[in-house]
Amino acid sequence: MPKAISSHFDFDVIEETDDWLVVNKPAPLQIHPSKPADQGVTLWDGLRHLLAFEIANGGQVSIINRLDRETSGLVLIAKNSATARLFGKAMMRRQVSKSYLAIVHGSPEWNEQGCEQPILRAGEIMEGPIWVKQMCHEQGVPCQSDFRVLRRFIRRGQPFAIIEAKPHTGRMHQLRVHLAHLGHPVVGDKLYGPEEACYLEFMDTGWTAALEARLILKRQALHSHRLELETPEGVRRWEAPLTADLAAFINEAEG
Repeated sequence: MPKAISSHFDFDVIEETDDWLVVNKPAPLQIHPSKPADQGVTLWDGLRHLLAFEIANGGQVSIINRLDRETSGLVLIAKNSATARLFGKAMMRRQVSKSYLAIVHGSPEWNEQGCEQPILRAGEIMEGPIWVKQMCHEQGVPCQSDFRVLRRFIRRGQPFAIIEAKPHTGRMHQLRVHLAHLGHPVVGDKLYGPEEACYLEFMDTGWTAALEARLILKRQALHSHRLELETPEGVRRWEAPLTADLAAFINEAEG
């Protein structure tokens, strides 16, 4: 059984060895502190608390695959510099495979679909109020994502689909940008969903009934559910089931 750390840090350890561990991160737990107010409340802080003995004896916390704060799921962590270097090389050689589950708006006409649209930061070619926003553009960095429809369903009269999403490159917000480009944005996505004003409004007011009416879910419906690592001893594979909030959304399907 996964080991819960504490309600303060709120993540589960899926598996742990002397050199690494895999955790299941909930949303909206942030990966790293980005401002002074974040100190002590991020995944990185929780890991330093969990691995205090190892750190005191020369270890470290190296988070290998990073997730947006509103994306839940599997995160791989190295506990020492040698393992961090090993995992870093594995990432560069594409020996780390990631698979996500996404709930998207609409019912795709396709069952499987790839997207190789380049991505860049939108502010590089146009004025905009949100610095981090990305977009598909021919001048961007090459990207590749593969999508497969697992289920289509109707909820409260509206069509949705569960998508298995596999990124083969690691551009910021890649899966969310590619799905929006294909016409099926992730449910609850404040930046690439109905309108970017949702993101600005949320930053200003927090979650409100007005935002819920437009976004439905309080966070983006994206979950890192499978992680695979190629090693000389074979492939290591970890899985994390869909979170309770996303499962509850699906359970409201009609019929």
